[in-house]
Amino acid sequence: MLRRSVTNSFKPNAPFITVNVQLDPISDTRKNLVVTLDKNEVDAEHQAVVAEFTKLARLPGFRPGKAPVAMVLKRFAKDIAEEFKQKVITKAYREGLEKQKLDVLNIVKVEPGTIEPGLSAAVTLTVDIRPDFKLPAYTGLATVVSSTAASDEEVDKVIEGLRSERAEFKVADRAAQKGDYVKLSYEGSIDGKPVADLVPDKQIYGKVPQTWEEVEGENEGVIPGLGRQLAGLKTGEKKAVSVDFPAEFPAAPALAGKQASYAVEVQEIRERVLPAMDEAFFKAQQVDNLDGLKTSVRNNLKLQKEYQNRGEQRRQITEALAAAVDFAVPESLVESETQSVLRQFIEENMRRGVAQEQFEKDKKELFESAGKAAAKRVKLQLILAKIAEAEKIQVSEKDIDSFIYREAMRSNQKPDKLARDLAKNRDALRSVQQSIIFDKAVDFLVTKATVSEQTPKA
Repeated sequence: MLRRSVTNSFKPNAPFITVNVQLDPISDTRKNLVVTLDKNEVDAEHQAVVAEFTKLARLPGFRPGKAPVAMVLKRFAKDIAEEFKQKVITKAYREGLEKQKLDVLNIVKVEPGTIEPGLSAAVTLTVDIRPDFKLPAYTGLATVVSSTAASDEEVDKVIEGLRSERAEFKVADRAAQKGDYVKLSYEGSIDGKPVADLVPDKQIYGKVPQTWEEVEGENEGVIPGLGRQLAGLKTGEKKAVSVDFPAEFPAAPALAGKQASYAVEVQEIRERVLPAMDEAFFKAQQVDNLDGLKTSVRNNLKLQKEYQNRGEQRRQITEALAAAVDFAVPESLVESETQSVLRQFIEENMRRGVAQEQFEKDKKELFESAGKAAAKRVKLQLILAKIAEAEKIQVSEKDIDSFIYREAMRSNQKPDKLARDLAKNRDALRSVQQSIIFDKAVDFLVTKATVSEQTPKA
């Protein structure tokens, strides 16, 4: 294993003090620093700590700072030893960085060895360093966007959606049709066994005395495909319907891939009655007439498409950057990011109703998937950090304020409280600053990208 040693030079008329720094490369981004301080350096740190404690010590019968050193050593032995140890470790770390000129991202492990007055000290520090790589060309990256023009069909669809939001649902004395809402009860069974027994904690999939279902709606209901089998039924009618649960069904894994039979009884049918496009409707949309509504909708669609294009450009640019350069990423950063990816995934899926047991079952696959995603994120973050440094992109106070207000709105907290919490937590503040830097770097790259418009499919 390669080992390098650095020793400071002897200076005439100065004590002979040796600091020996040995570097052991573990990988491209992980190093072992073995820093040896001679006993003179160690003793100097011990004397400084004892002097500080003596200055501040308050012992009965003595004015502050006047207590005998021997009494201070005896009274505060444990505290002095701990402070002394930390001082020596800190000095060793600083000496190691100064001699080897390392850009350390994380201290992974510290092995202090024996640290006592009168003895030399050898401190071993395992550190992850910033990888050395050359930035690829990052200006003028090619991006492809979609047209922001809204078609008449898209405008009409939005207007129909606006009408649907204000629709009334009136009882219909006829068979159910597409778009109607049906009030019904259902009870499911699989191979003659009640579904309720298979998922006792999810009775919504087993037996429900009353619920509403849209007939042939665009959005899937609780029971997959149930709404597609209600057309033609009248109030009071019963029907047995067959339901195939998808092979992947995280909301109720016990039903995944199985076929169930549901006994359905229709209790009521309500038809959707759209409001007339009259003066009252236009006023509610803050326009004067249909032409004004179409103009408003078209402008909003244009803004939405521009926002989507911006997001697509960001995705294309970050993918191009990550593919353009290859280097090893620090293990500790990947490990930390993996935990972040896992937390985000679990939180999102728990909100969707996925059971905790499912996470335990898929633990290995989830961890591997999160690790791969984390490695990609860390690599991109390192590239963006280097671009930000090259372009002198910095975080301003205004950037922090904007983040606080956005986060306050998202989490329904008071901005002042968030600001105070950030001020108290340096790690959290540093994380926010890094996130802002990355975001601003990507925005910069978007402004420097080349743009072509995607040809519509025939």
